Order: sequence, then C-alpha cells, then structure tokens
Amino acid sequence: MLKKWLNRGKPDMPMKNLVPAGVPGASAVYGFNRNPGLVANPAQALDQALIWCTLALLFLGLVMVYSATVALPDSTKYTNYAPTHFLVRHAFAMVVAFSLAFFAFQIPSKSWQQLAPLLFLSCIGLLVLVLIPGIGKEVNGARRWLSLYVLNIQPSELMKVCAILYAADYAVRKQSHMQKLSKVLGPMAAAMTLVGMLLLLEPDMGAFIVIVTVVFAILFLGGINARVFFTILLSLVVAFILLIAFNDYRRARLLAYLDPWSGDNAQNKAYQLSHSLIAFGRGETFGVGLGGSVEKLHYLPEAHTDFIMAVIGEELGFVGVALVISLFAFIVLRCFRIGSQAIALEKTFNGLMAKGVGIWIGVQCFINMGVNLGLLPTKGLTLPLMSYGGSAIMVNCVALAMVLRVDYENRLMMRGGAVG
Repeated sequence: MLKKWLNRGKPDMPMKNLVPAGVPGASAVYGFNRNPGLVANPAQALDQALIWCTLALLFLGLVMVYSATVALPDSTKYTNYAPTHFLVRHAFAMVVAFSLAFFAFQIPSKSWQQLAPLLFLSCIGLLVLVLIPGIGKEVNGARRWLSLYVLNIQPSELMKVCAILYAADYAVRKQSHMQKLSKVLGPMAAAMTLVGMLLLLEPDMGAFIVIVTVVFAILFLGGINARVFFTILLSLVVAFILLIAFNDYRRARLLAYLDPWSGDNAQNKAYQLSHSLIAFGRGETFGVGLGGSVEKLHYLPEAHTDFIMAVIGEELGFVGVALVISLFAFIVLRCFRIGSQAIALEKTFNGLMAKGVGIWIGVQCFINMGVNLGLLPTKGLTLPLMSYGGSAIMVNCVALAMVLRVDYENRLMMRGGAVG
C-alpha cells in the first residue's frame, strides 16, 4: 500500500541511482503509522531536534556577540555606540530571520524549484548592483553591502542559498546528461565564473570558495560522472592557487599563516591569528568564564564576526567549543538524513537542496573554525548562526526552514498526504 501512495502523481525523476545504500524507509525513520486516514500531529510534523539545536546556536551566538562587543564603545571607532548597540541589532536581525523563516517554511519545495533560476539571476543582479559607487556600501575597503537603512543586505550571503537552489534544480534538469562533460560542466562553469568574478571584485574570496564548493558537491551527489567531477576539482585547485599566487595580499596572508609567531607576521598579517590562538590558550578546558575574555578588549579584531569562536574558546574553554561543534555536526547530519529520505521518496530536488544546505553549513563552519584555530589561512568567513551579521543570520534561518519544509513534506508523504 505504501508503494501505491508514493506512486500517486508523477515523480520528479527516476532516483534508482541516487538512493544511498542502507537508507531506511521513511516509516522506520519517523515512526509513522501507514494508515492514510490518520491526521498528522503538528508537533510530529517538524524535526524538533533540528529546531532546538538551531535555536541553541542562535541564542548562544546572541550571548557571545554581546560579550564580544560590550567593550567596543571604549575604542575611538565605536565611541558613539551604546554598550548594547550590537546586541540590539543582532537581536533585531534574529526577529526578522524568524519571520522570514516562518514565511519560507510555508512555500512548497516545488515552488522553490520553479523559482530557482529566477532567484539565481536576481542574485547576480544584486552582485552587480553592489559594485556600483553610490549604491554599494563600502566597509574596510570591501564593497559588499546594500543599505536598506534599517539594516544592510549582503548579496553574497543571498547567493549562497540561491546557488544551492539553482544547483539542485540544474542537477535535476541535467540528469540524463550527467555522464557528459560538455553538457554538464560548460553551462555551470560559465555561471560560476560570472559569480566568481563579481565576488572577487568586492572582494569576497571566502564566499566564492564556499559557493563553488557547495555547487559542485551538489552536482556530485546528483550523479555527475566521476571523471567530470575530478576534472572540475583539479581545475578549481589550480584556479585557487593562481588567485593566491598572483595577488600580493593573499600571498602575504598565506605566508604569514605558515609562520604566525615571527616578529613581523605577529604584528602584521598574522595579528588576528596570533591573538586568536592566545585566546584559545587562555581558555584551556573550562574557560575563564562568560564575559571574562581579555582578547576581546581591542586585542582581537573582528571578535564578534570572523573570530567569535576564539571568544567562545577563551570564555567557555574546550567544553564550550566541543558543544558548539557537536551542535553544528548534528545539524549537518540531520540535513543529510532528511535529504537522503527525500531522495528515497523520489523527491530529487528536495533531497539535493537539503544536502546542499548541510554541505554549506559544514564547509563554512570548517573554514571558520579552521581559521580560528590556525589550521587554515585567515579568511573572512563568519560562523553560521552565531557571528554578528544580519544577512548571514537571515539566510541561515531561511535555508534551515527550507530543510524543515523538506522534512515536513517527507512526513506528509509517508502519511499518504498530498504535497504541493
């Protein structure tokens, strides 16, 4: 009878080659009764664990942003700011993010698939707009923001989620050509080249790395030929090496990362890294206590954005860092679990979208934490759900709301309900 329910209506596409081995049936995952006459319990229709983990990171991030910024008004740069300035703005961004996430959850995944190309093109338009003098807002030499007066919008953050939608839809549309290099790689490579050029003009190489990694990972999960994938991978490695080799600033950052404690590096290109490592060293196992960080007192630049993990390490110690990593790992695993279940239900776009969100969060967390711990060269990427930044918080919440929608539709299908 379950097979009869799942075959009602035309599926997105044949999924025999994309269903991972060992993925249990949806009834085993969710514990649903197969009687289609049952009415779903609203509490059971959402992934409660995913919601609570997300909320835990959001509110812990709110506390740590306040802790990291409470002393900033003592500096000349922020002398006119109130001690709660960043706390209030971050809390406001969270309220807006919750509203947008609630709205995004109401939209069926099929509608997101239909809108994917349009959203992708719109984001490209915003990336062009932000580069126009007088329209794009410049901060610390980077032109990445569009001012809406109440808040600033960062198009590169919007591009991350739009690129996931576009790549998932692209993989579905090109499924019959996944074994052909020219038909799959050519159009997507052209699109990513355009996006990359616009991002590098801002400049925002960190966002470019994340977007390209996530997009081609989605194509790989969508069934792209292994030879094609490794050709893409090799090309990307060569491209990033060239981007570093022919840019004095990036090359200097890389060399400083390799030797952060030398006299010149510690006071110059590796200044943030050296103080980040000092913060982790001070935190030891249990930390110096909430609010007790010394590095946030104008020693560690951007402590509330790119280096908030260092403040967590100093104030909450290894235990706090391990907790944060565990929460992020759980979210990534849940995204993959939900995506695998959608693929098993022959909802290809849904599955690739959910997995794409998981890859995005995982990759960006890995880079941010790696930079904070000195495992990777310094790169300006925020920690998802936790760092200060309205655009990032809003886009993170909307993306996870879309994953929750996929999970909701999975559960609805298992009860024999109709999915829009």
